[in-house]
Amino acid sequence: MRELKNGQTSDSTVMVVKKTESETGSHEKCTFHHDLELDHRPPTREALLPDMSRSYRLLLSSLGENPDRQGLIKTPERAAKAMLFFTKGYDQSLEEVLNDAVFDEDHDEMVVVKDIEMFSMCEHHLVPFYGKVSIGYLPQKKILGLSKLARIVEIYSRRLQVQERLTKQIAIAVTKAVQPAGVAVVVEGVHMCMVMRGVQKINSKTVTSTMLGVFRDDPKTREEFLNLVHSK
Repeated sequence: MRELKNGQTSDSTVMVVKKTESETGSHEKCTFHHDLELDHRPPTREALLPDMSRSYRLLLSSLGENPDRQGLIKTPERAAKAMLFFTKGYDQSLEEVLNDAVFDEDHDEMVVVKDIEMFSMCEHHLVPFYGKVSIGYLPQKKILGLSKLARIVEIYSRRLQVQERLTKQIAIAVTKAVQPAGVAVVVEGVHMCMVMRGVQKINSKTVTSTMLGVFRDDPKTREEFLNLVHSK
């Protein structure tokens, strides 16, 4: 910053610095938890590999391992590529995934797709959780291609997550896609942070649900959905 003769800084210089900071933003101001999307994205995912690989190499050394021994020489790069795959949902948007698969249809009965496989990463411990997702919605003249429900699950599960937020994000995405009378989502997950560490309860499962529209307001509609989900 330029200094004037009396020891004061130039006002114009200060204004430029402040403007630059506000324009570039920072991770600290990330709106992910509020807007359900990242406010920052890397130029390309592949551009992250060198830094990530170095970080994994440092991690191996910190564990007391020799990252140059035969079995670990390529492990940092493999781990970096794996993590990019686990979090590929950051590169996907709802609009891209829908790809014009919303159709006009005079159908107002419940649509349910259940037991969609789900794999995600716990943001608290960076270990996996996995399970199944069931989605139901009541159309209002628009229906969604059935495979797109599974794609929506992929968008939000392939990110650093907590199950509660994941459940809500899926429901909101379906609502945005077809504006139905209501949406219901049930997620059943097994969390490795409970199975492998901590309390180590290997048979525990976590069930979360989000009910929007008529599924929240009408007990009979909600009961019908839950009966369909739990039926064999």
